[in-house]
Amino acid sequence: MSVIVCRQKKAEHPFYIEGLGIHIHSSQELCYAVYHHPLLFTDGFVDQNLVEFVREELGMGFVAARMEQRLKSGDRSEEILLLFMQECDYYTTAELNRLRQNLGALRKLPPLEYAKKKADYLAECGQYGRAITGYREILDAAGDKADEQLIGRIWNNLGACYARIFQFQKAVDAFDKAYGKKKDQKILEKMYYLANLSPAVQLKERYRSMILEDMSERWDKTFKEAGERAGESRRVKEIEELFEKDSVKRLEGAAHLVEEWKEEYRNMA
Repeated sequence: MSVIVCRQKKAEHPFYIEGLGIHIHSSQELCYAVYHHPLLFTDGFVDQNLVEFVREELGMGFVAARMEQRLKSGDRSEEILLLFMQECDYYTTAELNRLRQNLGALRKLPPLEYAKKKADYLAECGQYGRAITGYREILDAAGDKADEQLIGRIWNNLGACYARIFQFQKAVDAFDKAYGKKKDQKILEKMYYLANLSPAVQLKERYRSMILEDMSERWDKTFKEAGERAGESRRVKEIEELFEKDSVKRLEGAAHLVEEWKEEYRNMA
């Protein structure tokens, strides 16, 4: 059995990672964050502030100098971070090789697919504002030749992010565009729930005409049952469970809880 020797120095002034909402106090914590959330650390994460943190707070002057040199040479953030991780000896060579391969596979994706994965990951981490910005940038850059299904998925995920921050009309507008690309009934179902959640949200007439009686009865039943479950629970899950990217699972809460959720969200922000 091998033994990994960890550096014990703790930072007096920790480094804040916005994407995860955490402060880093040691080289081990930084290695762990990069290894488990690699998509958050590509494209510009490594800068002079991080180099100074490694130098001054972690006491790794030699490593910081090498990172600084690579930064000035224009190397990608992930390559510089892999250099840092190799020096820390927190992960084995085999583990770092797997990480390198995973990052390489991501880099081989078409640019729009790669950008979507990054925005999706930000959304999964609760960074909805940054995810929205990412989706918007993709849509602006897509042009006329972009794959229709890909654009539909991006509009869908953008709608999900807007719903999670209670911007329901923007969510419906995004789902509207998503439906135009994908023609997926699940998207229509999401818009139906939003209209039930907020009286200010109005479904377009063409969508209302598509909702058959059995569909509305089924969705109303789901909505009501979810509200009852939420009413029985002292810890109601956030609205995001309704707006999963790939499928509608269930709505934990109903219209009378929206204001409470809004207040909770504001307190978290």
